[in-house]
Amino acid sequence: MKEPATPDNVGQALLGCLRDVPFVRRTRLRRPAGEAQPDLVVEADVDGEQWSLVVCAKRSGQPRLAREATNALYRDQSRFRNPYPVFAAPYVSPAAAEFCRSEGVGYVDLAGNCRLSFGRVHIQREGRPNPSIQKRDLRSLYSPKATRVLRVLLHPPLRTWALSALAHEAGVSLGHAHNVKQHLADREWIRREAGGVRLQVPEALLLEWASNHDFDRYARQECYSAQPVADIEDALGRYGPKSGVLGALTGFSGAERVAPHVRYQRVHAYVSATADDPAAAVGLKPVSSGANVVLLTPRDDGVFYGSAQVDGVRVVSSVQLYLDLRAIGGRGEEAAQFLLEEVLRKRW
Repeated sequence: MKEPATPDNVGQALLGCLRDVPFVRRTRLRRPAGEAQPDLVVEADVDGEQWSLVVCAKRSGQPRLAREATNALYRDQSRFRNPYPVFAAPYVSPAAAEFCRSEGVGYVDLAGNCRLSFGRVHIQREGRPNPSIQKRDLRSLYSPKATRVLRVLLHPPLRTWALSALAHEAGVSLGHAHNVKQHLADREWIRREAGGVRLQVPEALLLEWASNHDFDRYARQECYSAQPVADIEDALGRYGPKSGVLGALTGFSGAERVAPHVRYQRVHAYVSATADDPAAAVGLKPVSSGANVVLLTPRDDGVFYGSAQVDGVRVVSSVQLYLDLRAIGGRGEEAAQFLLEEVLRKRW
């Protein structure tokens, strides 16, 4: 279970940060009466000077929540002697931590990360992850259904989407689209406009998604063919439409038609689960080693969103292509970067 940032555990986290500073004495926790901010005040004696660490705790440590907390703290701090505002959350993301630094606000989380800079005190602890919280959040944002929404938002050129239209285009419920929108809003990756929402930092979203893209969990069939690579790709690219199933080239095979950059000898293609033995249909031999063709069966047909015919064969979208190239590794990362620079940034 995710541990909430309560006044008690936030207070203990703050005291833990201050405990090793020899000239910080007589710390005391105080919880203001009533429901108004702040959530907690930590009074500390720093070489005879009294300071009030005024704390606002939030459910999440993403930038939007840090901004809300900062606004509330600056409204409240005039009521305290020598106030120092502190944002607290179960886990403070790097982006939120950077925002706090820029605003002169301290932060602390339950993983042990903190930055406190007031009077003679300067404490900074970084790099302590909280996987139980991070993974829950990332699994929710990058689940198969959620990524349907992300593909629509990332598909170039970027546009403003009403939530109902976004849900319809992605093929998900209105509630699911709302949840994805909330995750992105917490990160401050979307902005509200007249008529809906628009992705404002597509590259940040794409990079985080690529780091959480579980390409290796797709069902796969490894095959061999003595045919030239171009002939294999042509047969696979035409197989889907001819057979009435979804199919599209990806990896280096797709990049060769969208943003050619590296030489390759291994073909990657998606074929939907409804396909009836595509390997046999295009003359491929399943093998346990020495494969030069990889057929992928996605867990969700969202991978085909935005795919298009290029030179007579179907290729996945540039967004999906970037994710898959990054996941292939090696020269795939180089090809992905080239695709980002030469195609996606220009279309966005």
